[in-house]
Amino acid sequence: MESRRNFLKKTSLATAATLLAGHRAFAEGEKKIRFAMLGCGGRSHALIKAAYQSGVAEISHLCDVDKRRLKKLSEYTKQFTDQLPKTEEDFRNLLTDPSVDAVFIATPEHWHAPMAIMAMRAGKHVYIEKPCSHNPHETEVLIATQKETGMMCQMGNQQRSSVTSALAIKEIKAGIIGDPYAAKAWYANTRKPIGIGKEVAVPEYLNWELWQGPAPRQAYRDNVHPYNWHWFRDWGTGEIHNNGTHEIDVCRWALGVDYPTQVTSNGGRLSHSGDDWQWFDTQTASYQFEGGKMITWEGHSCNGFSVNGGRGAMIFGTKGSILLDREKYVLFDLKGKEIKRELESNKGTSNNTADTTGFDGLTVSHIANLCEAIRNGQQLTAPIDDAGISTQLCHLGNIALDLQQNLKIDPKNGRILNNKRAKKLWKRKYEKQWDVVNNKSI
Repeated sequence: MESRRNFLKKTSLATAATLLAGHRAFAEGEKKIRFAMLGCGGRSHALIKAAYQSGVAEISHLCDVDKRRLKKLSEYTKQFTDQLPKTEEDFRNLLTDPSVDAVFIATPEHWHAPMAIMAMRAGKHVYIEKPCSHNPHETEVLIATQKETGMMCQMGNQQRSSVTSALAIKEIKAGIIGDPYAAKAWYANTRKPIGIGKEVAVPEYLNWELWQGPAPRQAYRDNVHPYNWHWFRDWGTGEIHNNGTHEIDVCRWALGVDYPTQVTSNGGRLSHSGDDWQWFDTQTASYQFEGGKMITWEGHSCNGFSVNGGRGAMIFGTKGSILLDREKYVLFDLKGKEIKRELESNKGTSNNTADTTGFDGLTVSHIANLCEAIRNGQQLTAPIDDAGISTQLCHLGNIALDLQQNLKIDPKNGRILNNKRAKKLWKRKYEKQWDVVNNKSI
């Protein structure tokens, strides 16, 4: 491991070099934005494709602690460029590289906020997949770091770049369904049990130490990597974050609300039992806001039945309702009669919950927006200070279910009021050498 002093010295130099360059070279078309891909799993393929389709970005480096994934993604990248990106195991080496302008973060969730915080402190712009944090405290530090550094930070809630969703929001504000007062978000899938993991030797292709990073150390088990970490509390955040973030964010957008005044949640590990899955496979969460507005979320990880498809959001108003998903916008009157239907014009969208690359058209638009923000200051469609609010709602839903309590919330900042038990769940324990969230000297 590199010493902290040397790493900080190199990081400071890299930051200075990046900030001195400013926006000028990008705005004048002198160079393309050079992204490093941190994490080479399923989402990385769509992100790389979108970067090259933007016409103003390229991938300079691929980084992963899994040698197999590095090789696979390098092969995939050949279809977009004649000059293959360099490969790297330790992302910190890229943060000190002045040739890297920005990073994509598509790692396990326990790495999202620490990586983004370190990247922005090093002068790199950030595209961070949802959720932006593993716990509420990380969200607050992430937002504060963006404000301190001035770097661009876009979260991957890609439906904010949907043409039909944007049209629906515009028409809702114009009164097409009267006063919007409630919204429902849902997600359903047919996930299988993950079994009971066996402690085995770490595969030769995997750097398990760096994979764990800020999380408390555990022995390697055979049912964690590459995907099931989602359902373990030290690394993942459950289905409400894994997928609910998207639709809860759409509901917030449509109702024009930020933090709630109270949160309740019910559910548990109900569909299966006896395996290592630690989060909830069935969950409902209800959010009350000032002005009487409300959002509900319903998630079924292991039962794919849903009346309105695998995922979506319904917005209820005093004069009608609107169904929104990644493929369409449908307007109904008060009796449920369809009035009009708008199909998403971004090609490659998908509402299929089993689609691992998913809604590629929206991803292209979302990344193009980030590139234009870096190049000429265009407003981000999902800036971290707003996207972080949707992430906090998901955290609050999990905390409410963990405690089986109705949480009272300060609508100004999203903090839980008068609850000592909840306060203990606001942060996490970090492996000491990796507590970059609370220690700027790392």
